[in-house]
Amino acid sequence: MNFLRKEKHTLSDIVRSDMPVGRLQQLRLAVSLSIPAIIAQLSAIIMQYIDASMVGSLGAGPSASIGLVTTTTWIFMGLCSSAAVGFSVQVAHLIGSGRAEGARSVFRQSLAATLLVSVTLAIVGFLISGRLPSWLGGEEGIRENASLYFRVFALSMPVLQYSYLSSGMLRCSGNMVFPGIAGVVMCVLDVVFNFFLIYPVREVILFGTPVSMPGAGLGVWGAAVGTALAETVVTALMMWQLVFRSKELRLWGGGGGFRLRGECMRRAFRIGFPMGVERFLTSGAQVVLTMIVAPLGACSIAANAFAVTAESMCYMPGYGIADAATTLVGQSLGAGRKWLARQFAYTCVGMGMAVMSVMGVVMYVSAPSIIGLMSPDEEIVRLGVMALRTEAWGEPMYAVAIVAYGAFVGAGDTVIPSCFNLGCMWGIRIILASLLAPVYGLHGVWIAMCVELICRGTLFLLRLRTTYWMRRIDKINEK
Repeated sequence: MNFLRKEKHTLSDIVRSDMPVGRLQQLRLAVSLSIPAIIAQLSAIIMQYIDASMVGSLGAGPSASIGLVTTTTWIFMGLCSSAAVGFSVQVAHLIGSGRAEGARSVFRQSLAATLLVSVTLAIVGFLISGRLPSWLGGEEGIRENASLYFRVFALSMPVLQYSYLSSGMLRCSGNMVFPGIAGVVMCVLDVVFNFFLIYPVREVILFGTPVSMPGAGLGVWGAAVGTALAETVVTALMMWQLVFRSKELRLWGGGGGFRLRGECMRRAFRIGFPMGVERFLTSGAQVVLTMIVAPLGACSIAANAFAVTAESMCYMPGYGIADAATTLVGQSLGAGRKWLARQFAYTCVGMGMAVMSVMGVVMYVSAPSIIGLMSPDEEIVRLGVMALRTEAWGEPMYAVAIVAYGAFVGAGDTVIPSCFNLGCMWGIRIILASLLAPVYGLHGVWIAMCVELICRGTLFLLRLRTTYWMRRIDKINEK
């Protein structure tokens, strides 16, 4: 039991050893890795929540302008994330098998490869930013702000790409703490930058004394710039940690140069490409949902965007646990301990269901307060509360889908899980939403979402009970 006191620092040693790891020990390892990851995920959502609240105070129009393009930003974010995962999973396998020099080589190649991906995405995003709001069916009054917001987002793509890459590399090397701290720092910086960029010069009361507070008065544009600046600072900190401080991945001590090598690129492609396609088409489904919601009016668009942000507080702990599952499963399989990988997967899925079930109850009870903090508009609050309370019923099975997917990614098994996500999104959510929205309005859209999440979680649970998802690592290593 003594070795568990340093599990955050010696994970690769634990999974490579021949020592048995009991259920309680597995749980402690999973918890120790999950907590920093959950903090990082929650910090990101709190940042979105703060953005929404600050912009929401300006009225329904500015809120709707951001909500209109939010789902499109998910497409670009998903592609960046997939590119990073293709390399970080390889790093987890290599560290688990004790090949630190190979892990450093993959990291170096990833820096060049993902930069090319992000620059391409930035160019595409900039070029479509002017027409995107009209393509999505947004009202004339919100199009200009929506274009501005998306344009700033697109130009920050290289920073976002390295943010995903650096946090993924740190997690897969067993360092969950630094990304967690970085997430908190980013949240604080986002508040500070937004405070001075969104609002104009104004008078505030501090300790009973009126004080003139400076401000740029940029509104929606200020929210985008503030987030980009916070992301830039934190990404620089995480890259510094990787390049200079990481024992496994720092850029000296062997590992070759930055030249792209065929074997590494092929493995990254086999792992990341199915995820990229899935996230592109899944986020595309979210865009279609936005188009389904858009004719319902500005209040429905804003309420839908606020509810999506608020719901993130419920499911982001699941993504934190999924990050831990990716690391634990990836390093266990890299060390050749398939039984341990399977047990870690079960442990993490159980944790995810427990945490997200509790969060679902909290979300149901506190929905009026949550939405009320983001908007003073009574109609937006009414619609947002309805959406959150509908979605709360699907959170336990959503946890299964999220965490099991993280475990499968750690095994390099991304094709079938990606098909599950795509099939459920397009075959269930979109069809049901298109049928129910004309009859029940925004409520019908969220009923469709809840039904789809329950079906998706069931499919992931059935696959988790098999051994097929662990066979992918053998095929990857053979090629």
